[in-house]
Amino acid sequence: MRRIVLKAYAKINWALDVLGKRPDGYHDVEMVMQSVDLWDAVILEEKGEEISVKCSIDSLPVDVTNTAYRAAVLIKKRFGIEKGIQVELIKNIPVAAGLAGGSADAAAVLVGLSRMWRLNLSKEELMELAGIVGSDVPFCVVGGTALAKGRGEDITELPPAQGIWLVLITPDQRISTAEVYGKLDLSKIQKRPDVTSMVNSLHQRDFKGIALNMVNVLEEVTVGLCPQIRAIKEDVMRQGAVGCCMSGSGPTVYGLFKDEHTARKAYAALKQRHSYCFVVKTVSLGVQVVEEVF
Repeated sequence: MRRIVLKAYAKINWALDVLGKRPDGYHDVEMVMQSVDLWDAVILEEKGEEISVKCSIDSLPVDVTNTAYRAAVLIKKRFGIEKGIQVELIKNIPVAAGLAGGSADAAAVLVGLSRMWRLNLSKEELMELAGIVGSDVPFCVVGGTALAKGRGEDITELPPAQGIWLVLITPDQRISTAEVYGKLDLSKIQKRPDVTSMVNSLHQRDFKGIALNMVNVLEEVTVGLCPQIRAIKEDVMRQGAVGCCMSGSGPTVYGLFKDEHTARKAYAALKQRHSYCFVVKTVSLGVQVVEEVF
């Protein structure tokens, strides 16, 4: 029986700017994205002729609204595959938290099925399929550090900024990305990130420069839906973070720390007060194959 196990890595946004609304209803964005070593396990196993998804979180839908399901459907139809597949998701990445957990799972399905069914898809072919599934999925296929434009699917890989230590805190509240973008008033954005400076600061590992440019224009909108974000950011900064910002449409907040010791010390204090708290480091890939049985 064919089986493949993958790690699907979460992402944070070093910087997130929204430039305008597109005719297709999406927004044009400019983001610096980064993979971190918080991951879901994605297990793919040939079974029957249909696609099925099971998940370690009962409340997560396992039908066509699930991005991993849609990824499997797309690749099966595109290449005329008659075999069925069972997708098992073991979730560690918080859901609806601004960390692209669903997109990461979908990217793992695309990468895994390409290997399992010997489609030998190139990175560019995988990214084209990923863009059909969802805006963040192309980045999750590539992983590492990247500049994303368009609706998020136009990816330019950057020199990897791996080994930077962060503490993530996710409030116990799911946030709808569509609702956040729906409430965003582009005319009221007061501070935008300097994306070029962020890219340069990451390349130089200039922590002060990184912290200065950690700006997310969606943050003020999400704070209106989840006011505890402000208090969490203050708590993170009190623990010695160089900087602190919200990821994606939120509500996850991440703190930037100068080294592992400082990050772990902050994590030890913060986890006493916050249920969903993680200490992570940045990594240079989005999907990792752990095991293959063919």
